[in-house]
Amino acid sequence: MSEKDYYETLGVNRDASEAEIKKAFRRLAMKYHPDRNPDDEDSIHRFRDAKKAYDILSDPQKRAAYDQFGHAGVDPSAGGGFQGGAGGFGDIFGDIFGDIFGAAGGRRGGRRRGADLKYNLELSLEDAVRGTEVSIRVPTTVDCETCDGSGAAPGSSRATCGTCRGAGQVRMQQGFFSIQQTCPKCHGSGSVIENPCGNCNGAGLVKENRTLSVKVPAGVDDGDQIRLGGEGESGGRGGMSGDLFVEIHLKPHKIFKRDGNDLVCEMPVSFVTAALGGEIEIPTLDGKVRFKVPPETQSEKIFRLRGKGVRNVRNGQVGDLFCKISVETPVNLTRKQKELLQEFEESLEDSSTHHRPREHSWTDKIKAFFDDLVA
Repeated sequence: MSEKDYYETLGVNRDASEAEIKKAFRRLAMKYHPDRNPDDEDSIHRFRDAKKAYDILSDPQKRAAYDQFGHAGVDPSAGGGFQGGAGGFGDIFGDIFGDIFGAAGGRRGGRRRGADLKYNLELSLEDAVRGTEVSIRVPTTVDCETCDGSGAAPGSSRATCGTCRGAGQVRMQQGFFSIQQTCPKCHGSGSVIENPCGNCNGAGLVKENRTLSVKVPAGVDDGDQIRLGGEGESGGRGGMSGDLFVEIHLKPHKIFKRDGNDLVCEMPVSFVTAALGGEIEIPTLDGKVRFKVPPETQSEKIFRLRGKGVRNVRNGQVGDLFCKISVETPVNLTRKQKELLQEFEESLEDSSTHHRPREHSWTDKIKAFFDDLVA
């Protein structure tokens, strides 16, 4: 099956200007980019076709070859784009050394991808657990609107580089070897700006603060990243934009600590409740729940409330809430209260082993420790 005409693919006339070709590609790229159409094979193919057409038509030499010979003029397998016969050792070593010295990055007609950006987003535990949508302001670089990213003043265009004659590369003869390097004047673009844009000073890019809306899925954790495709820095001159990575950072919470899908909290109870048992209220992210503390509960005892943790953002599993009991010693006692406590303490003296098993066990361990030292 014959390949579709590149001009038809981009939807432009054959006499379209460089700016019109670029504008048409950007429109198609925004519509069919894989990040915007996941699992859509038709969109993926359309994006690849548009990118291929743009790579040819945005390059003056490739476009001229395509206009004259069609697809055969730009298809290496058809031989139309090959020049110089069978080639010699100079061509072979030129390609090798060209890659080593960075010519691959500045190859004629190549498009530089914009840099990725990172944004640190602070969220409350509640927003991270339930999900939210926030607006962020990101400093970045975008194509200059005055020159449409070309770097040339309106009404003018980039001129063919006189040093490399549009090839983007120059060859240096060193004895037997012919070494290919990136053109030092045009830096591999093959063209130079004779009349630079006054708004961007020929860079084709300007700094801008962009306001973006970020949808945070429920269950994200500290350190998780959300990728916004194409929202990084512009590549300039038709290059693809980089991505923006929003990294989640959780603010400290007054009550809970998060451990993966689980939540941990510390609950103070009176020593009377701990000794006799009782019902207390335990906070959760869904509200308060009533919990019965069994009699003779010791400090640092941990109780588990299943399903009261965080729903995992990836597999949907829900964690638990672990509540650690902290027996609180009463303070600011009155004289009467102190007397009652003293009387209570004396009532335990006759059977301290039965009432205070941990203290008795600890005393035995201390005694055995010093006996071993003496022996």
